Amino acid sequence: MTPPNVHRDRRFLWLWGAEGISVLGVQFTSLALPFLAVTLLGAVEWEMGVLNAASTAAFLVVGLPAGAWVDRWLKRRVMIAADLVRAVTLAAIPLLWVAGALEIWHLYLVAAVMGAATVFFDVSYQSYIPILVRSEQVGQANSTLEATSQVSRIAGPGLAGALLTVVSAPVLLVIDAVSYLVSAVMLGRIRDDEVPADRTQRQSLPREIAEGVRFVWGQPLIRSIAATTASSNFFATLALTLLPLYVLRDLDLGAAGLGIMFSFGAVGGLLGALATPRLAAWVGEGTIITVAALLGAVVFALFPLASFLPAPASLAVLVAAEFVIAFTVLVYNITQVTLRQRLCPPRLLGRMNASIRFFVWGVMPIASLLSGALGGYIGIVATMWIALAGSLLSCSFVAFSPLTGMRRLPTAPEAPATAEEPAPR
Repeated sequence: MTPPNVHRDRRFLWLWGAEGISVLGVQFTSLALPFLAVTLLGAVEWEMGVLNAASTAAFLVVGLPAGAWVDRWLKRRVMIAADLVRAVTLAAIPLLWVAGALEIWHLYLVAAVMGAATVFFDVSYQSYIPILVRSEQVGQANSTLEATSQVSRIAGPGLAGALLTVVSAPVLLVIDAVSYLVSAVMLGRIRDDEVPADRTQRQSLPREIAEGVRFVWGQPLIRSIAATTASSNFFATLALTLLPLYVLRDLDLGAAGLGIMFSFGAVGGLLGALATPRLAAWVGEGTIITVAALLGAVVFALFPLASFLPAPASLAVLVAAEFVIAFTVLVYNITQVTLRQRLCPPRLLGRMNASIRFFVWGVMPIASLLSGALGGYIGIVATMWIALAGSLLSCSFVAFSPLTGMRRLPTAPEAPATAEEPAPR
């Protein structure tokens, strides 16, 4: 029997809308804060590195315990609280700007708080699906949310860049704060049957964290994906931390140029999301992960190459790079998230997602600080060439794994070897 269409479930529709608005808000913040730092506060390379590190530090600091805590708490309440914290925190920036008291350290603090709230929101919403919908609807619900999330991550900066051509960054942050309030209200409309986890079944926090880490490490396919994603995120952050300075100051393309870049990236992301099922069926569900990673890494070379071209041509090259990279990111992420969700038992979803985020996003604050230091010492373009070399090497983890050549992704976790069943050689 065909499962009921999850898009007809009003509770899911509220969650879908809230999650989409929330992720879009994160993208507004990720562009508005560095734009404000460069154009209004005159930030230099090192300050941009610290700002980006502050925004991603939560993945490294609270990424692992967040998963265990979320598994204990009511997920919907955690998401509502995260939205409210982000709304209040963002509202402080325009108030300080109006008062003439805004300084760069205020942006560091806001970025850090926003990052922590986002960690809890993201881990909660991915773990909330099996509670909200029927078991036979989980796959469709996850695909819908993941596609929406990834498209928002690509489309958000494009929309924010376009808005920055007509409003100032502090005004954009007011709009952003309101979006989080809307998300919280939508989540408040959901009525679910979730109950707090049984306290008698709890283990110590370190043991629960370790259980999630062991699961990720014990699954070879997830381990390969985590290694590629973490290393590619590291080197991408090395370059992209300096992208606002590169586009706004060095190439002098202005906010309009930045907005055009990200807008074309949004189109690439949308097409990537739509094409993923067909590409996976044509190339193979495992192979497409490798192909997407390699293609995205190769096209990254267009970023430093743009520095050798005059303004119209450099913008065209950056637009092409954003389009193709966004396309490959969507294909890669949708497919690898599907694999993770298929392999993970429901009771470990929060810890699995938090463990993955710790590994793949926890490297980003380190890369951001290194980016600021390298950009100031050897220059932005040289830093981008280093990032390109590292991005190409990062693909080796999936390229030399069983994923390459795999037509269908597995639907059950690989059982650990026992004395009676020795591991295959």
